[in-house]
Parts: sequence; structure tokens; C-alpha cells
Amino acid sequence: MPRDTPHLTAETLLMAYASGVFPMAESRDDPDIFWVDPTLRGVLPLDGFRLSRSLGKVIRSGQFEVTLDAAFDGVLAGCADRDETWINPEIARLYTQLHRGGHAHSIEVWSDGQLVGGVYGVTLGAAFFGESMFSRARDASKVALAYAVAMLRRDGFTLFDTQFLTDHLARLGAVEIPRATYHARLRQALSGGARLQGPVPQSSAVMHLRSQTS
Repeated sequence: MPRDTPHLTAETLLMAYASGVFPMAESRDDPDIFWVDPTLRGVLPLDGFRLSRSLGKVIRSGQFEVTLDAAFDGVLAGCADRDETWINPEIARLYTQLHRGGHAHSIEVWSDGQLVGGVYGVTLGAAFFGESMFSRARDASKVALAYAVAMLRRDGFTLFDTQFLTDHLARLGAVEIPRATYHARLRQALSGGARLQGPVPQSSAVMHLRSQTS
């Protein structure tokens, strides 16, 4: 798709999301940004998250602490800290602006006071656009997603957009839907009102996801 050369703003990103497209860069060092509207869109049904027995055991163990919006910059940096990334400095700047404006959020996973995983995304209406996640400890990103789904369900969201479908996301219940179907669901979600907010749910509330999908 065509590349964007003018100076972008957080407001531009919100308009793009409302239109069904999202930004990417070819690499960390590529200053250009291009817009993506996949033919098949990845979504994670909020009533279809697959909480396995092993993941449930990890959540119940209390080995991780989970927070909301406590370290957005850290999660963003963690997501970009890989050999190949689409998060260039301009994208990092824009999502930081969205976070400061209340439209981008992070779910952090901690172990012994260290940030070991997380996920961040953008909220608009009743839609959550998951951008990226990272893990420095086994199951940390899965825990972040489980808590994210529990909070999104609790707070009235109806759409969890994962952009693309990966094997990792598919194992957790994500599916692909045609572009036209996605746009229809997006329009419906944008007409709703939801707000991602604390407190972070107790592990017992996250475990309830399993009874919803078993």
C-alpha cells in the first residue's frame, strides 16, 4: 500500500483505525510508514479465548503480577526489542502520544519486580486493536492476553483485533475473518462505548474464562 511521508499525528492514527487500517514500518531503521488492511483479518473472539489447563495453573500459581498502564514505555520497548520489528521510532512516538491521550494501553506482566512480558493496543469505541506483545519468561505473553481478554469482557468491549493470525494466537482462540466481515464488525464496535480501566481482575476472574470456553 502507499507509503506515508507527511508528519503523522495521533489523531491520524485514530482515523486510520476507524477506517480499518493500521500502520507498519518495514524495519526499525526504515523511516517510512505504510498502511495495512489485510484481506483476512485476525480477531480474538472475546467469548472464545482458550485458557488451557497449563495456563490456568500458571495464573493460579501467582508467580506473575499483572498491571494495567503501569509501564507503557517498557512494554513498547519490549515489543520492539527483537531482530525484526515493524516498530520504528516514529511509530513508537505516535503510540506514546496515543497512550498519553488515553487511547493506547498496556497490560504488564512482572516477576520479582522485573517486567517479563506484556501486550499493548489501542482502544476506540468498543474495539481493542492489539498491536504487539512480548515475553521474556515462559507463558508471560499468554498471561497478558488472558488478563486483557478478561478486562475487555468486563469493561464492555466487543472486538479484539489481532491484525494477523499467528500460530501462537490461533492456539489461544484467534481466527481469521474476511475483510468485509471485519469492517462490518468494526463499524458496530465503534458505535459502542467502552473504557479499559482498573482494577486488574483477580486471578479467579481470569480463570472464569475457562468455564466460558470449555
